[in-house]
Amino acid sequence: MSLLVHDLEATEEFYGTLFGWEFRPQPATALLGRSVLALLDGQEVAAIGRPVTNRHLPSAWTTYLASDDVDATAERVRHRGGTVGVGPLDVPAAGRLAVVCDPSGAVFGILRVASTGSPAVRDVPGAPTWIELTTYEPELTATFYQRVFGHVPQADTSAGPDHLALCLKDGPVASVRDLDGALRRTRGASWMTYFATTDVDADAERVVRLGGAVLKAPHDGAYGRVAAVADPGGAELMLVQTGR
Repeated sequence: MSLLVHDLEATEEFYGTLFGWEFRPQPATALLGRSVLALLDGQEVAAIGRPVTNRHLPSAWTTYLASDDVDATAERVRHRGGTVGVGPLDVPAAGRLAVVCDPSGAVFGILRVASTGSPAVRDVPGAPTWIELTTYEPELTATFYQRVFGHVPQADTSAGPDHLALCLKDGPVASVRDLDGALRRTRGASWMTYFATTDVDADAERVVRLGGAVLKAPHDGAYGRVAAVADPGGAELMLVQTGR
C-alpha cells in the first residue's frame, strides 16, 4: 500500500500516534519525492510520500494487488477496458509496479514484490486487514478483475445483498460493493482499505483529536464494528474492530 500526501511530517505524526507506526526514510522514486516506509513492530505497513509532480493531487491511499508479471497484467488491464497511468517500472526495495484504473475509474496498483523485500504486516491492530471496492456496476467490474487477475466473484451474503467477494483458491481477497446515492455524488468508484483496531469508538475520537475527521460514525456493519474516517490530509480509510 502507498499513501500520497502533501505534508509528510503531519502525516507521520497522525499515523504514528493513531497506530503506533514508526518511519524509515526512503530514496525518492518515479512515483514519490521525499518518502518514508511506515513500520509496525519493525514490519512494513506502507510507503508514504509526496508526489513528484507540482500538480495538487488529492491525498489518497492506493491499494496494490499482487502479480507475478506486472507487465503482462498491465497489458490485460488495457485490453479489458482499464487504463495504465504509471509504469510498469522498478522501484528500489519495493519491486516492479504499475498504477492503473479499472473501467469504472477506481485507481489501484499492481505489484510484484522484490525478492529482497519482506511481506507487509496484515491483520493485526494498526495494520491493513481488508480491502473493498465500491463501484457503479459490481458484477461487470468484478468480471474485469476476474479476467485480469483470475479473481472469481462470489455472492457474499454474510456482508449483504449488494456485496460480492473476489476469491482465489485460498479464499476471498477483497469485496466489491455497489455505490449508494451519496457516494455517487461525491467520491465515485474507489478502493477502500480497512485498518484493524481493538476499539473503533476510541480510535474514531482519537482521529478527531489528531486533526482528522469522522466521515461515518462507529456502527455495526457487515465486517463488525466499523467507522469511516479521514486523516488530516483528507485521505480516507476504514477502521474495523478486531478481537486482538
